[in-house]
Amino acid sequence: MTEEEQPLGLRERKKLETRAKLVKIAIRLAAERGLDNVTVDDIAGEAGVSARTFFNYFASKEDAILLPDQDPVGQTHAIAEKMLAAPAELNPLRASAMAMRPFVARFDEEREEWLTRISIIERDPGLMVKLFASQKETEAILVEALVKRTGLAPTDLYPRLLYRVIGGVMQASTQRWYELGGSVRLTELFDAAIDSIDAGMPVPSGTAVIEGKS
Repeated sequence: MTEEEQPLGLRERKKLETRAKLVKIAIRLAAERGLDNVTVDDIAGEAGVSARTFFNYFASKEDAILLPDQDPVGQTHAIAEKMLAAPAELNPLRASAMAMRPFVARFDEEREEWLTRISIIERDPGLMVKLFASQKETEAILVEALVKRTGLAPTDLYPRLLYRVIGGVMQASTQRWYELGGSVRLTELFDAAIDSIDAGMPVPSGTAVIEGKS
């Protein structure tokens, strides 16, 4: 049994439950009132904890919306490790997709929470800015893993370009999933996007024509 598979103790389980409760309440209140009209005291009060306890889990009410995971940096390292451990016959794009897929699947498993979270973020430009700023550390970790996976120099453009491509896949797939109200599984949209890019992004038949051509 690995360290990740070790059963959590009662104290750790309660901490995770409290964190999840704070996240759900923050999302619900922000969806109902708008985040500007929600305070940390509002969230803590509904959760039955003090504001001080809230700040043991989150630095701000915005983080309760954007950072549902207890250790997002650790999660990113786990994705990087899975990418590096992927079968050698997989190209870097496929290895990255395989490593990310469990994370993508969470959107389907927690559908309503993620749909509501995205709607809150889309209505609040400040959250969007904070979201992009929070991804700088994620980028560094995954680009480093892509450097190792490809055997290229850290100064080479390709690992950073591939990171952006994969990020674009995630962003475009998630946006379409949100527009469809989660009626199609995000994993299906993600897989289809990866397949398209891996095939060189041919224009699908029956869709909009290439500009200037019929």
